[in-house]
Order: sequence, then C-alpha cells, then structure tokens
Amino acid sequence: MATSTDARLGIIDWGIGGVGLVNALDRLAPGLPVLYWSDTAATPYGRMSANQLTDRLMTVITHLAERGATEVVLACNAASTVVTRLGAAPVPVEGIIAHGLASVPEDLSLVGVVGGLRTIDAGLYRRGLARPGRGVLSRVAQPLSAHIEAGRAGSRRFRADLADIVAPLHEVEALVLACTHYPAARQWFAEALPNALLIDPAEHLAAAIAYRYPEARTADRAERVYLTTGNPAAMRHGAARAWGAMLTATAVRRVEPRAGYRVVQLRHAG
Repeated sequence: MATSTDARLGIIDWGIGGVGLVNALDRLAPGLPVLYWSDTAATPYGRMSANQLTDRLMTVITHLAERGATEVVLACNAASTVVTRLGAAPVPVEGIIAHGLASVPEDLSLVGVVGGLRTIDAGLYRRGLARPGRGVLSRVAQPLSAHIEAGRAGSRRFRADLADIVAPLHEVEALVLACTHYPAARQWFAEALPNALLIDPAEHLAAAIAYRYPEARTADRAERVYLTTGNPAAMRHGAARAWGAMLTATAVRRVEPRAGYRVVQLRHAG
C-alpha cells in the first residue's frame, strides 16, 4: 500500500452518495488525496447485469488508475456486489458491503437492511448478518436514492415512500443503511424508526482507510477532485443539498473514449 504522501484514493459511486464517504475522510484522513467518480450518465448500476456492471467498473477503475489512483473503493453497495469479479483491476479494489457487515454489533437479535434492488437481491447482507437466534429483515428502498440524488430528501413524497419502506421494520434493533445516499437522510430515518440504531457503512470504511494512512490523519486537507459523466450542475445541486458539499466546475471538459462519456471535472469550492 502506498503511503499517504504518494497515494491517491479513487472513489466510485453511481451518483452523489459517496460524497458522504469523502466527508468522513475529511474528518478522519484529511491529508489523503481523493479522486471521485460519479457515473450518472451510465445505466444505473443496480439495473445492470453482473457482467455489464463488472465491465463498466473495470473501465472506470482503469481510468482512475490512469489519473493517478493507487487504490479504489466502491462506495456504491450495488457496485460492491461484484467486487470479487474485479481481481484483474490495475489497482486494489475494495467494496463497502464488508464494512456494513462489520458495523453491526454481534449481540443484536433483529437487524434490518434497506438498500437498492441489486444490493438486497444479491443477499450478501442477509447471509453475512445471519446468526443463530438472529433475524434479518431486508427491504428494497429504491425510490429514496433517486429523491436524495435530486435534492428531494425530506419532501412529502420522500417521507411517504420512506414510511412505506420501513413499515415492516419497526421492531428492528438496528438498521443498516445499505446505500451511501441514505445517511444524507438520517434525520428522517431516525424519525421513522426512533428506537433503531442507524448504521452507516461509510463510517467504518472511512475508519479503515484512515488506519491504512496514518500520515493523512493529521495533515491538512489534500485535493478532492470530482469527475462526473453526467450533468455537473445536477451533481453540484445534489451534493450541496444532501451533504453540504460545495463543488465548482473547472475548465476540464473532454471526451474519454474508454469511459464512453464526456467527463466533467469539479472541485471543492473552498
């Protein structure tokens, strides 16, 4: 593993969910440079077949490695369902699901999981959390990430969808937010399930990254560069509404043939 003086962390998410991971790294490892890829011009990762998603991720990881990433983390839970297929990637790749599993206390008897369709259908959380005497309840929460991506968290429609999704989960002791978008709506989850421990896998992942780069823990904040294949104005709006992250576009606009889309570069405004 590279030291934090020559490392650059690549983060992949289909949208702005992984900005929450960047915020956690700002607290825990501010000196680690970050190269973030938002892939909103691609088919949503949860709708791709496993083969399509693997091919897409290999393309993006290779592109990030060419831009200087020395390792890549998949902040997207849907992407993380195929992490074991990415062994041939040019740099080490880590998924977020293992960190979600590791975040759940062992002594719980009923655990809930909310995530996108691919994340829930893959069964990695259900199998990974199974213990003798423990129940695991999983719910697809697909509409919520779209609301958050569009800056609609807390809207009447969002709260109605959330209420429908969590209705069967009122007895759970903990709820794993198995989409990196969902922690941006933590306050509404807390209102809907006031007795449940809310678990954000990105916090565990950020702590693990910080552990690997001790020099980055006390350094000044390093560069955070954001790349989007989608609409940069939409990304700026969504990141500001969801995470309070103020991003600005630079003059870098070019077609990346292997990525298959125009890639627009943004940076933190501050």
